[in-house]
Amino acid sequence: MNECFFSNAEMHSQSVVYKKVSKATDRDRDFVEMIIKEIVNKPESVKVVRTVDELGVLLSVKVDPEDMGLLIGRSGSTAKAIRTLARIVGMRNNARVNLKIEEPEGGRAPSSTRNVEDVMGELGNL
Repeated sequence: MNECFFSNAEMHSQSVVYKKVSKATDRDRDFVEMIIKEIVNKPESVKVVRTVDELGVLLSVKVDPEDMGLLIGRSGSTAKAIRTLARIVGMRNNARVNLKIEEPEGGRAPSSTRNVEDVMGELGNL
């Protein structure tokens, strides 16, 4: 029979390690949330949810629809920079971190541009 016994000191040291790991797990979420709250106009509406699966850590971000442009930035540069920083924090904690920006309820606003077929149809009626 193969039994494993731990002394009180060993059990205590294991619980301390577990507590350190659980504190470190939210570091990436807290860091990303702090950065995004400093960028947007409505920081009270920022929500960052952390989920862990076999692929790593996923940080899902929701912001006010009016702040989406500020969060994404021109050509996605701000979002790319935040993703890079999140991955760096994850590497320090031996985790693969990905950032997902959730679209606002109802999706994107309808576009005021017309497609080619509509324009050609209007020209044919002239």
